Amino acid sequence: MLGNLTDKQIDYVLYSQTIGRIGCYADGEVFVVPITYVYDGQYIYAHSKEGRKIEMMRTNKKVCFEVESMDNLANWRCVILWGTYEELTDPAEHKKGLQALNDRFIPLITSETTHPHPPTTIPQVVEKVKKPIVYRIKVERKTGKFEKSQD
Repeated sequence: MLGNLTDKQIDYVLYSQTIGRIGCYADGEVFVVPITYVYDGQYIYAHSKEGRKIEMMRTNKKVCFEVESMDNLANWRCVILWGTYEELTDPAEHKKGLQALNDRFIPLITSETTHPHPPTTIPQVVEKVKKPIVYRIKVERKTGKFEKSQD
């Protein structure tokens, strides 16, 4: 059975997932890329470093975002939303966005990745890390579909 998700179901999918795809358009080109995100009911929060995606969203602030939750090919939920890119340059807003991301993702890091790794013979190059670009997508419209098997 195919159907439309309710607003409550749409929000559940957005809250429960951590990886989605952001779609942007600029200069005659479409670009879709996966991102990790946090949803707070009004905004999708994410971070990035300088690159193609950020350049395109600065050029054209209108974006779309897609996320799905799949149990199997006959049982899934998919949400698409449309919104506006907002780069968080204000220090307080930047910190708030980064904190929301940390609060969501740090608990998900497995214990395997938090243990020191054995020394390696490959020389390590340490680059000066630039401050991440924290941004949000102001949700303007959203829709969702589902498929559920007929057991």
